[in-house]
Amino acid sequence: MVKQPTSIKRADALDALRGFTILMMVLSGIIPRDGTLPAWMYHAQTPPPNYVFNPHLPGLTWVDIVFPIFLFAMGASIPLALSRLINKNWRYSQIFFFILKRGFLLGTFAIVLQHFRPHIINSAEETPEKWQLALLGFFILFLMFTRLPKFFPKFINKFISIAGWSLCILVLSRLIYPDGSQFSLERSDIILIVLTNMAVFGSIIWLFTKSNWWLRLGLLGILLGLIFSATDDGWVKEFWFNSPLPWIFRFDYLKYLFILIPGTIAGDLILKCMRNYDTNNDDPIVEKWPASRFLIIALLMLTIDLVLLLGLQSRLVLQTTLITIVLCGSGWLLFQQPGNQIENLLNKLYGWGIYWLVLGLAFEPFQGGIKKDSATISYFFITTGMSIFLLILFTVISDYFQQKGLLKLLIYNGENPMIAYVVFGNLLLPLFKLTGWYEEITQMTQTPSLGLFRGFVYTLIVAFVVSIFSRLKLFWRT
Repeated sequence: MVKQPTSIKRADALDALRGFTILMMVLSGIIPRDGTLPAWMYHAQTPPPNYVFNPHLPGLTWVDIVFPIFLFAMGASIPLALSRLINKNWRYSQIFFFILKRGFLLGTFAIVLQHFRPHIINSAEETPEKWQLALLGFFILFLMFTRLPKFFPKFINKFISIAGWSLCILVLSRLIYPDGSQFSLERSDIILIVLTNMAVFGSIIWLFTKSNWWLRLGLLGILLGLIFSATDDGWVKEFWFNSPLPWIFRFDYLKYLFILIPGTIAGDLILKCMRNYDTNNDDPIVEKWPASRFLIIALLMLTIDLVLLLGLQSRLVLQTTLITIVLCGSGWLLFQQPGNQIENLLNKLYGWGIYWLVLGLAFEPFQGGIKKDSATISYFFITTGMSIFLLILFTVISDYFQQKGLLKLLIYNGENPMIAYVVFGNLLLPLFKLTGWYEEITQMTQTPSLGLFRGFVYTLIVAFVVSIFSRLKLFWRT
């Protein structure tokens, strides 16, 4: 059968992956901590019933892979974003300034948000003022970072932004916390600070290595040498654990390039696929893979990730490694002889996914087993492979089966991750608290199963709220 190649006009699968991750991040933060749910529902190193951090406890749960998947998606987005600027004939100096500006805004977002988090405003008392300030924080962030639809005049966007920044400065200059402290650059959201560093360094690395994958991968070898050397006394250790601006940058954050740089390679593959469609969309291409093969591929990607989560958390490392290798080897046959742009993309992604995954499994016994904190080498590479398999899954659903409707809620949230990250803690929770609904809902959902159900419902509400912003073309952007 001869068909036109399936189109990829926008990386919807990547948006869906980002949306899935940000919603899982929301869910992980609101799951009840009453000691009744199994350990795999929490970070492997903070198990129930006491949730005390144990840095020596290896394992991998779904909560542990949320952040690296988001990092991977960020890396994959870099080639797509910066290539648009290159196509507009921006000079390298302009793009470099754009990268620094984006880093400044994302860093500002990390600092301002943390100052308006309810548990930071007052962790001991449940006062109306606490929740009102949290709501005010959401309003201020909305003014600071919202991009209005294009049909609004530019001066309105600028006016709203200036108003937001002015109000932010006014409020934070007067806000006093229970311990007597005021605004501090050291008070920031660590996840967003790491993302800030990755956005800046990852973008710069891609910009200067966009035509040379080997150089980009070679930088990971240098990084690996620095990380190993930093464990022993010497100039590398002195260099690695010191920073002129520790509130925004630490050399140790660069270890997450082990996830971000592979993400940029996936982004390059997606970009190439999109460009090939644009230049060859008039040429019929034989579709070699039947629909049944795509269905098996989707199920296989999900199966491999589940096997890794169950096996590594149960510490059945050898068995998990063997089963994974068998599954990956069997899957290799499914990706052979691609016939169009989608099939070729999946073939390339799968090859890279196997490489990073096998590399991570080879490192698994090293450093006492896989851990999120402090992150082990195996953690970086295994979660990178798992991220690629999820991207393949969403690509099959979105671009082959054309079932974007099934992923629409995830896509909307992936397009607006900044709002999704904030909306529960600074909008929904304050509203529930101020109206008294939160206590009533909690009282009605005290059993473990109902408590978990409550967490899923809250996450679904977050998803719908963010989708409303996205449908209205109200995006928070740095």
